[in-house]
Amino acid sequence: MKYSDVWDLEVFFEGGSGSVQLRQHLDEVQEKIAQAKLEVERLEVPKSVDDAKEIARLLEVMTDVSLHLRQAGAVIGCYLAADTRDKKAVLLQGETGTLNAEFKTVMLNFQQLLAKIDQEAWEALVKSEVLNDFYFILNEWRDDVALKLSEKEESLITALSVDGYQGWGQLYDQLVADVRVDIEVDGVVKSLSVGQASNLSSHQDAAVRKESFEKLEEAWAAKEDFFATTLNHLAGFRLAVYEKRGWSSVLEEPLNDNRMSAETLDAMWGAISANKAPFVNYLHEKAKILGSEKMHWYDLDAPVTASTKTLSYQEGAAFILKHFEEFGPELASFSRKAFEDRWIEAEDRDYKRPGGFCTGMPLSEQSRIFMTYSGSMSNVATLAHELGHAFHSHALRPVHYLNRGYAMGVAETASTFAEMIVADAAVKSAETKEEKIALLEDKVQRSVAFFMNIHARFLFETRFYEERKNGIVSASRLNTLMEEAQREAYGDALDTVHPHFWASKLHFYITNVPFYNFPYTFGYLFSLSIYAKALEEGSDFEEKYIALLQDTAVMTVEDLAEKHLGEDITKQAFWEKGVALCVQDVEQFLKLTAEEG
Repeated sequence: MKYSDVWDLEVFFEGGSGSVQLRQHLDEVQEKIAQAKLEVERLEVPKSVDDAKEIARLLEVMTDVSLHLRQAGAVIGCYLAADTRDKKAVLLQGETGTLNAEFKTVMLNFQQLLAKIDQEAWEALVKSEVLNDFYFILNEWRDDVALKLSEKEESLITALSVDGYQGWGQLYDQLVADVRVDIEVDGVVKSLSVGQASNLSSHQDAAVRKESFEKLEEAWAAKEDFFATTLNHLAGFRLAVYEKRGWSSVLEEPLNDNRMSAETLDAMWGAISANKAPFVNYLHEKAKILGSEKMHWYDLDAPVTASTKTLSYQEGAAFILKHFEEFGPELASFSRKAFEDRWIEAEDRDYKRPGGFCTGMPLSEQSRIFMTYSGSMSNVATLAHELGHAFHSHALRPVHYLNRGYAMGVAETASTFAEMIVADAAVKSAETKEEKIALLEDKVQRSVAFFMNIHARFLFETRFYEERKNGIVSASRLNTLMEEAQREAYGDALDTVHPHFWASKLHFYITNVPFYNFPYTFGYLFSLSIYAKALEEGSDFEEKYIALLQDTAVMTVEDLAEKHLGEDITKQAFWEKGVALCVQDVEQFLKLTAEEG
């Protein structure tokens, strides 16, 4: 079967961003929110277990609103990703932003009302038959409310965030959509979007890689003041809210959102910082292979052999399905359905947003995957990564929607696990030594990304927020902070760095997830432990894996690791085992390249 590389969104609402069905859907969502608001306003503070059924009924009301709102927001986000010129979608995104703010206020009011319940009555309620399935999430709501301001103050923050916070994130998307660069590729000068130009980072021709990097760096520099203003106001809004709530650390919200302790985060970065030497050695060796004394940023993704394998979209899909089948039938059959039913937007064309993502359409129990596929093995790994996200949602289908709200760290666990299956298989199936070196290097590149690139983002962001507390941070200072973070995180293995990385990376501007960085590294290392168990147990492990995924939204990451892996992830020793597995890839790469030399 020939798979389409353009997704199908018509199955949700016919007619794209001008859809009459979508308009009706949004109007219905508005009515549902208004009705939910009335229901909450009429509710009195529950006093005993006799009120459990009424709370359960209201939970279903909130679930219904959330499902419909999430469906609309996800589809509209897909319209904009597929065509950044879609002006109607921009307006619809603004409308859903307002609806989200309204519903968030309703939910907060509901949660604050529940938080007023007497502790003894609360315990009886959450352990009752009709509410016991929501024990974790209800207690989490209660704890979250205790950390925040009054109902009136939090409602005001939410209302002001639409234009004073979310709007800045939307402005970033529009600024990036306007960025274009002219680059000569294969003797032809092409006008490229950011996504297309970024894909040239792995081009065989060093001159193309260098020109792409320099042209993009110039483009970011040309608008650096706009990007700096946007980033400063996003951070300023967050910091103002944190100060009002009495939160002293900027990590309080992201750690809470990820259901992770500071001890776990410190242990993870500690293990990585203590074991960077092999990866620095790898970067020095790669630089030497490419004819440089030290590594240039624009060569980080460069191929190290002349015969780097490329796969068409059809070949990439077949490769993924073949190796998913070896892990387990459920993952393979699900992924085949995603290809067959056109859940994936992978076409390499103009006016697409850069990057890749997976988004859920919960009303339809479907997902959509977005990326720009150009044939590299890295693209194949990215596609597998996003399919891993989609499979996570699929695994949670038997679970009530309120118990599907998994955090970003464990979200990246499922995606990275799927990516590993493909990356490992690629190395093992290499037909020549040259090809094996190239594929092994692709694996090591991912370790470098998670241990060094993500670490640089984390270092930059923590330091930027500290400086932002004292006032606006200039674009030139942001460049300096970024360069310092990169040199530290990469162990001084870099010659050329990417000072405007802070402007180029969408993750710094995502408004609904603060510190969109460390969960990637968490997911990478956490999934290594899961992958090790999968290799031990073979296809029999898939059932246990699905059970783990179904628990990801109803416990802390520490409890999840203890239950399913028997590990204490607050200790550095756990993380060092994962890093050691990655070091084995580096050692194998260095051995093979030494033999080649």
